[in-house]
Amino acid sequence: MTWVYWSLALTLVERCFATGWVVHAIMRRRDTKATLGWVGLIWLTPLLGSLIYLAFGINRLERRGCRWQRELERVLVEVRRRMPPGPRELLQSIQRQQPKFRQMDDLVTRLTAMPLLAGNQVRPLVDGCEAFPAMLQAIDQAQSTIALQSYIFDNDRAGKLFIEALQAARQRGVAVRVLIDDVGSRYSRPTAVSVMEQAGLDCVTFLPTYNPASTIYSNLRNHRKLLIVDGRVAFTGGMNIREGLRPDWQPAHPIQDLHFEFRGPVVLQLQEVFSVDWCFATNEILSGEQWFPTPIADGPILCRAIPDGPDEDFEKLKLTILGAIQLAERQIYILTPYFLPDETIIDALNVAALRGVRVCILVPAKNNILPVQWASQAVLPELLERGCQVYLTPPPFDHTKLFLVDGDWSLIGSSNWDARSLRLNFELNVECYGGVLNGPLSEFARGKLAASRSLTLHDLQRRSWPVRFRDSLARLASPYL
Repeated sequence: MTWVYWSLALTLVERCFATGWVVHAIMRRRDTKATLGWVGLIWLTPLLGSLIYLAFGINRLERRGCRWQRELERVLVEVRRRMPPGPRELLQSIQRQQPKFRQMDDLVTRLTAMPLLAGNQVRPLVDGCEAFPAMLQAIDQAQSTIALQSYIFDNDRAGKLFIEALQAARQRGVAVRVLIDDVGSRYSRPTAVSVMEQAGLDCVTFLPTYNPASTIYSNLRNHRKLLIVDGRVAFTGGMNIREGLRPDWQPAHPIQDLHFEFRGPVVLQLQEVFSVDWCFATNEILSGEQWFPTPIADGPILCRAIPDGPDEDFEKLKLTILGAIQLAERQIYILTPYFLPDETIIDALNVAALRGVRVCILVPAKNNILPVQWASQAVLPELLERGCQVYLTPPPFDHTKLFLVDGDWSLIGSSNWDARSLRLNFELNVECYGGVLNGPLSEFARGKLAASRSLTLHDLQRRSWPVRFRDSLARLASPYL
């Protein structure tokens, strides 16, 4: 009978364990549907449900309050004090032409506590053929500091070029800091991180998941892509560091993407985002003129960095997106590889379309993650029914991320339109005002649209019942990814 008592004891322990996680889900999660799903999984799947919730259901991370974060905050307060918003007449001129953007400025200012900065240059870079040479040139010209952050950094032809350039910069006496997401670092073997460590570069990974204490954060990844040189020039957007982004190399898995080069005061906001992540990963505080030089106005574009993540920056991106959709009057372009918005964003896009705004959503004709494509196909009918337009971009796989409103406002950066980007990952985007940048970006979007195939409601409705059931089943998993 001993085994019976042991069985009862273990069952009691497991039920107590499950009850604790059920209480955690009810108290901490905001999405009612997802919460009900997690409660059912935990309670009805003994032990396994609790372990799955432990690995994938805890979506918040506290990064404030410790001693080194308080010290970093004092550094950043001083940096912000030296960061003037720039010539107000430029902002006022844009607001006179487009009064709605005063509301947008007010919204994002309250969300981020960061000022909208004038005096910036922004240069779009298409694919790795344009982005990688520009980034490598900046590294080669670095005089004092290099901060590099990426989700994926492959140990391939592209990665080796960057490692060689970073080594050369370090040998010149440049301070080099490299931060790679721990999960993203494992896309190639041996990893680029291990190669950089052997080369003596100061390279660390974000939230290592091999540490048992960190396994509860295995779903919270740092998806930001940043390169900042001398605090004067920065690159951010959707590009990881991997050879697939160089079509001229004829890679096995080619990728289309869009990146951006920044000059001007906004570079210091990007440096601030990197310094917070670096401090969290290493406890080292980056400060001083070499990392945060006095900003110099260098162009006509108004910009602001918008960090987002499962910590104190939670849902800043989602609220920014909702605000921009609400203010749209003529045209919305959404280019994203992964389109799985929640019901709030779906409703906002539908309302915009019903108001007469042309809403164009461009997604890849063939996604690199099949369950995402299936789930997305279950979402799209809700938008097509209300007048939104959907276009399928042709191969190779299009990883471009771009959100444009009326040709006057854009959101560029690392975020996709899915739960992972909007709730789980650490992301970085930049909002840009005015037609100097957004006019050419609108032309870029129109070029993508012209090369794409329109997807109609009839196309989706005529799919076979098993296919539609498969897609709807995949959609059920989207809140938990």
